Amino acid sequence: MPGTNLTRDEAQRRARLLTVDAYEVDLDLSGAQEGGDADGSGHGTFRSVTTVRFDSAEAGAETFIDLVAPAVHEVQLNGEALDAGEVFKDSRIALTGLRAGRNELRVVADCAYTNTGEGLHRFVDPVDQQAYLYTQFEVPDARRVYASFEQPDLKATFQFTVKAPEGWTVISNSPTPEPSDNIWRFEPTPRISTYITALIAGPYHSVHSTYEKDGRTVPLGIYCRPSLAEHLDADEIFAVTRQGFDWFQEKFDYAYPFAKYDQLFVPEFNAGAMENAGAVTIRDQYVFRSKVTDAAYEVRAETILHELAHMWFGDLVTMEWWNDLWLNESFATYTSIACQAYAPGSKWPHSWTTFANSMKTWAYRQDQLPSTHPIMAEINDLDDVLVNFDGITYAKGASVLKQLVAYVGMDEFFQGVQAYFKAHAYGNTRLSDLLGALEETSGRDLKTWSKKWLETAGINILRPEIEVDAQGVITAFAVKQEAPALPAGAKGEPVLRPHRIAVGAYELAGGKLVRTERIELDVDGELTAVPQLVGKARPAVILLNDDDLSYAKVRLDEESLKTVTEHLGDFTESLPRALSWASAWDMTRDGELATRDYLSLVLSGIGKESDIGVVQSLHRQVKLALDLYAAPEWRETGLATWTAAALEQLRAAEPGSDHQLAWARAFAASARTDEQLDLLQGLLEGTEEVSGLAVDTELRWALVHRLAATGRADEKTIAAELDRDKTSAGERYAASARAARPTEEAKAGAWASVVESDQLPNSLQESVIGGFVQTDQRELLAPYTAKYFAAVKDIWNSRSHEMAQQIAVGLYPALQVSQETLDATDAWLASAEPSAALRRLMTESRAGIERALKAQKADAAA
Repeated sequence: MPGTNLTRDEAQRRARLLTVDAYEVDLDLSGAQEGGDADGSGHGTFRSVTTVRFDSAEAGAETFIDLVAPAVHEVQLNGEALDAGEVFKDSRIALTGLRAGRNELRVVADCAYTNTGEGLHRFVDPVDQQAYLYTQFEVPDARRVYASFEQPDLKATFQFTVKAPEGWTVISNSPTPEPSDNIWRFEPTPRISTYITALIAGPYHSVHSTYEKDGRTVPLGIYCRPSLAEHLDADEIFAVTRQGFDWFQEKFDYAYPFAKYDQLFVPEFNAGAMENAGAVTIRDQYVFRSKVTDAAYEVRAETILHELAHMWFGDLVTMEWWNDLWLNESFATYTSIACQAYAPGSKWPHSWTTFANSMKTWAYRQDQLPSTHPIMAEINDLDDVLVNFDGITYAKGASVLKQLVAYVGMDEFFQGVQAYFKAHAYGNTRLSDLLGALEETSGRDLKTWSKKWLETAGINILRPEIEVDAQGVITAFAVKQEAPALPAGAKGEPVLRPHRIAVGAYELAGGKLVRTERIELDVDGELTAVPQLVGKARPAVILLNDDDLSYAKVRLDEESLKTVTEHLGDFTESLPRALSWASAWDMTRDGELATRDYLSLVLSGIGKESDIGVVQSLHRQVKLALDLYAAPEWRETGLATWTAAALEQLRAAEPGSDHQLAWARAFAASARTDEQLDLLQGLLEGTEEVSGLAVDTELRWALVHRLAATGRADEKTIAAELDRDKTSAGERYAASARAARPTEEAKAGAWASVVESDQLPNSLQESVIGGFVQTDQRELLAPYTAKYFAAVKDIWNSRSHEMAQQIAVGLYPALQVSQETLDATDAWLASAEPSAALRRLMTESRAGIERALKAQKADAAA
């Protein structure tokens, strides 16, 4: 029984048989405000009528169309009624006796609203009590709204007709028409894949503008709920969007391929955003209700540009099957960050620093898990792809694309991309199509490069090998490349790869580390000589992979490490600082640097760190290291040292600055003594203040959360704060704070609401899980280890993918760092017979315990 799965073999057979021409989808959402429960049955549904025209290569052939629906009322193939009870099974409608050439199918069904962020999500805003709808179809959820051939290479045109409540707006891929009798009839789309079709409906607030270039005008729209309208900085969002249009159209040499471009900030969104053609949905946490640091604006801008890049790479030209998902996501990530780095007038020319500091650390972490896989992963079915939106697919893939650009040259790279778009517009491709275009423009043979970089897993380590004479002159210099063994359980063998890297030489001048020389070269094999440095005085620091061109762990020689340890904050440029910080973090995770030494390093250099994104990343990493990697007997000492330092930095920071806000949040997250908690209480109540620090809505909730987790804020305090912030965000924060309270009753209630009931919507479930797991409450949470293993398989089998993954990952006993937890996990893996996807998530979580035990041992030995 296929259930809701689809294999690659099935998709390939269907693609050989069918050519899909057009869909007409008619949806009745007129009951959406009431929840679609017109008959009182308790099922929130809407009527969906799909007509699809397609050609069959064979007469008499059979196939199927996908549909996830509570009820199917009518199936008509080529004018002949089929028995819906017979042909609709396992989320499929069987189609037999196809005509050679043109066929027409009509399906009438009741489809269901969801509260999981999959399919057609329905949300009621507590501020205005209005319902808001949006679709999320990637990977396989268009079939929750209309009958569809749910695979990316069966493109078609889509014509949506929607009946909606009075006063609503309906947005789709095509320009929004004027409604007639509350019916919205959209023009057909160009040929696109099912997963990037979209419908967004409700009494949304909107702001409109245009992008104008070369005589063409593209309408632009930004949408959000009215309760967020006062916080919507539309001008800033339009400015980033126009910058992306300018840069992408120039680099891609292909005009924006759709009729308009709407960006819709929607509630309870599971991901960052989704590249629906011409109708991008974005999580509405990106409409900032309170002061945030510039790092948050930079991340939002990268998200906006990432989705815009997808309009060409992903929407105009689409992968044939999900094994090239990595290329789709990596290209959008690489080009969005390149746009921030190189577009004229960009506010974030340091975006490669952010990339090195966040994206690449995610990639390095993912690539050291037992589930690591080649960038070009083997995707045999939909279950495989659903757990593959990971650090390999996004971050390692983008890192390797950056390496590819260094390898072939940026001009040659974009010339190849231009040829690729022109050759494959509105079609489907494989990786070989892009590599072929790049070989043409660059003259490089990419077959070996592709095999070593894209078809193998794991990370190389680059180390300098230096010989100097008595006068300190370099007599020999080489780059040594290592290929460490893959994690236990990972498939494949370690390999050495070709790397295009820069080697940077730095000297101390006036207390600052300044680059005095840069050498770019190809590194291949185990040892690569660098003759350019021979005969020169040894610099204070030699940094391999300077400018972060390649994807590799980098280690410093002993003398460079000594200088960097003393002067990490003194690099004049942010990128070498970020690379050094990342190397120190990597060594801490690997047990090569004790957590207490990492803490000392951070405290010695963070005060000089000007890049706010790096500062906030260090905050997260220090807290994680202290919570998981510190020797248990020293942990409280480390946390006390960190919290005291955070308070000191908070008081010293420039009033009203980003650094002040970041340190306020870091302090609030770990305040522990009575005196520190009194300060949090005083800031919340207004009896204490820090000059220039605005204790606004979001910061108030951070204070409430920590006070709740330490037993200082009770239900009355939480309810009072929710009364001040009667919004959906307030409801999430209150749910999290309640789950964070250090009592058996609070934990039992939170557990029951997530595990024993399935009624929570996705965002509230996520908030409750986040509150439930508190690093200061290990003993209180210990009894839930056994409960977790008893429940997780049934949850996986009975909940939707997004909801089940939240629970499987979020409630794993990651804080119980012990051999007993490893044993319990192993016993479960041996007996539970989990699906491949659940087994993967479980082995990843287990690896976290194993790594923490190793790091704790290293810290104890320091």
